[in-house]
Amino acid sequence: MNAPGFAPCAAGTPDRRTSALPRLLLLTDRSQLHLSRALLPTLAECREAGLTHVVLRELDEPPAPRAALAAALTDLGLTVIAAHTPLPGAAGVHLPASAELTDRSVSPRPVLLGRSCHHRDEVARAARERVDYATLSPYAASDSKPGYGPPLAAGEFAGHPIPVYALGGITPANAAEAVAAGAHGVAVMGAVMRAGDPAAVVAALLAALAAGAPEVPV
Repeated sequence: MNAPGFAPCAAGTPDRRTSALPRLLLLTDRSQLHLSRALLPTLAECREAGLTHVVLRELDEPPAPRAALAAALTDLGLTVIAAHTPLPGAAGVHLPASAELTDRSVSPRPVLLGRSCHHRDEVARAARERVDYATLSPYAASDSKPGYGPPLAAGEFAGHPIPVYALGGITPANAAEAVAAGAHGVAVMGAVMRAGDPAAVVAALLAALAAGAPEVPV
């Protein structure tokens, strides 16, 4: 059944939002940063390295500090997608797989709306809800979630009616492989958040994606 108020869109039909989606999404988790690092300056460095879109998690923070962080990241030139619930200053919302999408749950509709998915049927559901993109996981074994899996078959990332981001165990070594398997792009958390030089990992990811995938249409 379609979520109320969200009519289905034609499979494979791009629009202004999805045609501008990047190849790389960065999910934040300040708890994984090295002790010498703070989240905002780290993301400023990642922005300088070419990052454009970030999914702001930090779900242990109250709404007001999260909204302030979203505004600060927007001031850096990043497109901010708030995890789970809308935030003032954020351009989008990324819903967990279990969330019910209704007229009231995401109102007004954000510029970008994403959903976490773990198998093909969930991506199909997201498409019926007119979600702009989905993350699909796990792509590979993940240090952020040891034992989570098993990894999906490579073929699971191809043939979806909306753009899909491979998530879980993504590194510069396998990012292009994920796109070659059919993903629109990759979503990364631990490989960047745990790095000694997060911006260098972002640059390496973008280089790998640029070498292994066609340009994103604009």
